Amino acid sequence: MSATLITNIGELTTNVGGEGDACGTIRDAAVLARNGLIAWVGCARDAPSPGSDTKVVDAAGRAVLPGFVDAHTHLVFGGDRADEFEARMAGRPYTAGGIRRTVAATRAAGEEELRGRLAGFIRELRRQGTTTVEIKTGYGLTADDEERLARLAAEVTDEVTFLGAHVIPPEYADDRRGYLDLVCGPMLERCAPFSRWIDVFCEDGAFTEAEARRVLAAGVARGLAPRVHGNQLGEGPGVALAVGIGAESVDHCTFLSDADVALLAGSQTVATLLPGVEFSTRQPYPDARRLIDAGVTVALASDCNPGSSFTSSMPLMIALAVREMGMTVAEAVWAATAGGARALRRTDVGGIAPGMRADLVLLDAPSRIHLAYRPGVPIVAAVWEDGERAV
Repeated sequence: MSATLITNIGELTTNVGGEGDACGTIRDAAVLARNGLIAWVGCARDAPSPGSDTKVVDAAGRAVLPGFVDAHTHLVFGGDRADEFEARMAGRPYTAGGIRRTVAATRAAGEEELRGRLAGFIRELRRQGTTTVEIKTGYGLTADDEERLARLAAEVTDEVTFLGAHVIPPEYADDRRGYLDLVCGPMLERCAPFSRWIDVFCEDGAFTEAEARRVLAAGVARGLAPRVHGNQLGEGPGVALAVGIGAESVDHCTFLSDADVALLAGSQTVATLLPGVEFSTRQPYPDARRLIDAGVTVALASDCNPGSSFTSSMPLMIALAVREMGMTVAEAVWAATAGGARALRRTDVGGIAPGMRADLVLLDAPSRIHLAYRPGVPIVAAVWEDGERAV
């Protein structure tokens, strides 16, 4: 048996909320982790006496919170699109067309190259406090390449999403139906064993509502749960589609009508907001305040990808959400932890309570406020994953 007792915590964010405090804050707190799970949480003065098998960590008055849950990434890819970023900063608007460049680079990359890059990204996000990550395919767009991406992603996470319906690849530019037949047939069959979710980019320049509905129905029939990319580039059918099929999450939600907000508020579908995209493309930021005030469950995620958001930093997402999207620090931290867990239909992560996974982040700061107050500063001092020190 192995155990770790973190004591003398100045501010503990548990996400087990009391009235008026969704973050479930405990001052002068302690946490006991045993065999990968949270065994006890409470005030430090009431902490169990450590046994001979227990490592005691003095937090020295610093803040502890759950590991971040990044519920939307695209981490398996080849190539680089820094030139696109530079062009956008010079005034050229973002479209989805650059995805095809990454598809070409990914197809050309060797498996060990892709595996090595993925391992580097996992180390990178872990150093910034992310302990649970979702990874999408979508940069292969052949049955062989999509299976390869799903298999590599499954080596590092249980949260793999099949996104064969990312864009139409060039070789199918004149045969959309043929590509949809491939996605819903052989490609899905090859990727499903490695995947938990199915996603589709329902947007102008990608897939229509009818096409998206067909893809998601095929995935559900194969046992995968649905997610939707929607309402990123303008108002569209993504939210209505996601809510109508009971998708766990609809991601982006940058451009929403009043009807979209009402649909989300009356559903269990999470609105996963990706402010790194707006930072990198100069689009308007999503109005998180509007969603939260309407009663919508909001998650934050990085959308780490080489084209529209090449960052894996969840602390940056929190800072952007507070500065640009009308969220309080407490709301943003909740959205980056418990909100992400909701978007992944997970009850074992995103909080600190007995029986949950011991995924913990120690900040080199007295409060979670510093995640937004000190943007760009590496204030993650330590990370535990399944109770084991990872950083």
